[in-house]
Amino acid sequence: MSASSTSGVARRRRRSDRSPTIHDVAKAAGVSKSAVSLAIRNQKGVSEATREHILAVAQELGYRSNVWARSLVQGRTGLVGVLLQDLGNSYHRDVTAGVEDAAAEHDLRLVIGHGRRDQKRLQAELDSLLALGVEGVVIISAWVPPAYLDQVARRVPLVVVGRLPQHVPGLDSVANQDEIGARAAVEHLVELGHTRIAHLTGSTGPAAMQRRRAFRQMMRSLWPEVEPQVEGPDQLQAAIKYLVFQVRQEVAAPTAVFTQNDRIAAELVGACIDAGVRLPEQLSIVGYDNSSVCRMLRPQLTSVDQPRVKMGHMALNMLFERLGGRTEDKHLTVAPSLVVRGSTTSPALQHT
Repeated sequence: MSASSTSGVARRRRRSDRSPTIHDVAKAAGVSKSAVSLAIRNQKGVSEATREHILAVAQELGYRSNVWARSLVQGRTGLVGVLLQDLGNSYHRDVTAGVEDAAAEHDLRLVIGHGRRDQKRLQAELDSLLALGVEGVVIISAWVPPAYLDQVARRVPLVVVGRLPQHVPGLDSVANQDEIGARAAVEHLVELGHTRIAHLTGSTGPAAMQRRRAFRQMMRSLWPEVEPQVEGPDQLQAAIKYLVFQVRQEVAAPTAVFTQNDRIAAELVGACIDAGVRLPEQLSIVGYDNSSVCRMLRPQLTSVDQPRVKMGHMALNMLFERLGGRTEDKHLTVAPSLVVRGSTTSPALQHT
């Protein structure tokens, strides 16, 4: 397009305060409305030179494709909901980032609902996403009641990232293999020489219970005569204080703690520092999630890594398959791995 014709487009744009339409673009570019539609949607039917010309004119006019109008014509919105439990939790943010990456690959747009760690709010946010016309929802939480998930799954495709307390027909899921992660944490501590290992948990959710169960089973298999020490989930702060008291005052105190997640591990680290407990000299700590907090703590936290971004990517791809016509349920799991940092050491070194 020449400089004079471009300036002409700009002048036409300034003469009108209304938003330009596809008709305006077609008239200014000297092409049909169908050609503009094909160019804007990057579909076949126009030459590359014509497409570039149309897009240049559209940009000069300030034309923006109307998603909602297009959805009425196509019978779809191109919107996918993401319902997450805690926006302040790096695990949920990382999973959402994976969902976002995969959505961009499929030309889908995200609408996010934040449950703020409240079950009733989670359900209300899910209702809001449905009212916006999302074509499916990725749920990063196990707190939405299964009975309600069953109702929603009959309307739109759902994928849950995490473990559910019970099977819900018509729903897909992707989850971390929590028992493998818990075993990796305990095996690491045992290999270092620890025998008095405690577990600190703050939840009765399915994932937390899997980690707790695997911890108990492994400890009982190694030392059947000793009851595994599990603190929480009720009164978590009291449980943290009790563990710190044990380390400071008791001869047979735990020398290592495996926590349900990194957030709890960080709280334990803070309580130990406040009480003058040296880490890892007096207590080794292993977290779970390998979140960004691990590298912020001192010493940096040894933690079980969940491939969170990958899990989000997998979830969106499963949702896209449902939108494409897949009807059978799919449940995928990913194996975690242990990332060793400075918060764990041999008990022999703890007392030298």
